[in-house]
Amino acid sequence: MDNGVIVIGGGLAGCEAAFQIAERGLRVRLYEMRPNVMTPAHRTGDLAELVCSSSLKSVEPETAHGLLKEEMRKLGSLILECADRTSVPGGKALCVDREAFAQAVTNAVEQNPNIELIREEVTRIPKDRPCVIATGPLTSPTLSENIKEITGARNLRFFDAIAPSIDADSIDYDRVFKQSRYDKGEAAYLNCPMARGEYEAFIDALLASEIADLHLDEEKDASYFEGCLPVEVIARRGRETLAHGTMKPVGLTDPRTGERPHAVVQLRRENADASVYGLVGFQTQLRTGEQERVFRMIPGLENARFVRHGAVHRNTYIDSPNVLTVALHHKIDMGLFFAGQLVGVEGYVESAASGIIAGINAARAARRQQPLV
Repeated sequence: MDNGVIVIGGGLAGCEAAFQIAERGLRVRLYEMRPNVMTPAHRTGDLAELVCSSSLKSVEPETAHGLLKEEMRKLGSLILECADRTSVPGGKALCVDREAFAQAVTNAVEQNPNIELIREEVTRIPKDRPCVIATGPLTSPTLSENIKEITGARNLRFFDAIAPSIDADSIDYDRVFKQSRYDKGEAAYLNCPMARGEYEAFIDALLASEIADLHLDEEKDASYFEGCLPVEVIARRGRETLAHGTMKPVGLTDPRTGERPHAVVQLRRENADASVYGLVGFQTQLRTGEQERVFRMIPGLENARFVRHGAVHRNTYIDSPNVLTVALHHKIDMGLFFAGQLVGVEGYVESAASGIIAGINAARAARRQQPLV
């Protein structure tokens, strides 16, 4: 393809890279294997599907996440443009309707005249250059092996976890209250307050619950990501650990008592019509039945209907400091770029930002220009 670029992977980083390249007047072939080949975590064939939280974190410019967003907007970020259009109330965080967001990104890519979306699995890195690999932490096993050959290093891995989501109609609104911490911004969260006795009973049940088995031997030695630990793992670190972390009640007042609860489970809306809520920070590896049994002990969720259960999944990434330059191209094969969680960044916005960098530099490589760093 003359003056064209290949991008493999239709997640946040891949879509951002493809868009940046296309905006610079170059043709792009964007490969995405879904829905023909699915991953353990994805549920649809939409591009940029959010498999974990529906939050893109803080919008406050004095925070790292907020500042990064502003920098990305100045670079014409597709992901943030779509996120802004499909946002839902989230206090000081940019939260989106996950389905509307993914559809907005998909539509933008499909309607871009410079992008050809190809729905098929890539099992080997093409020889054509420039090429951007943005296949994410759930890269297919065959391509993952080829990446190991190209990078000359073993891939690293850890476990990431997903929190469950529930049907809004199944929440007992007489037992929950709406408030954001310290009343900052709009009251975007539903709060399920726990007295000490309720919390102690919940911790007992959580510690005694059964977790889902890991079936691959290679995964049994992998570590959890400390920033997204399953709640049962946190609970094993001390009975009060959750009350000072995921379930901390600071900045919240139960209107029924006028006091701060001992612990709180927060629920965040996941779509525009508020028909689905996610349990904030409740990533879990519990068996499906155990999730329903234990999480229905949370006040207000006694009759909860689960739209999506929590789960853990493998995250694979390459040894970027030894393999890539700061411009995100291979140190030897300078026309081969990597982006997204595959390079070791963590988070939706961070992945998209790396896609911007890889996309800009891949476009520059196609025109034999020096990369920007």
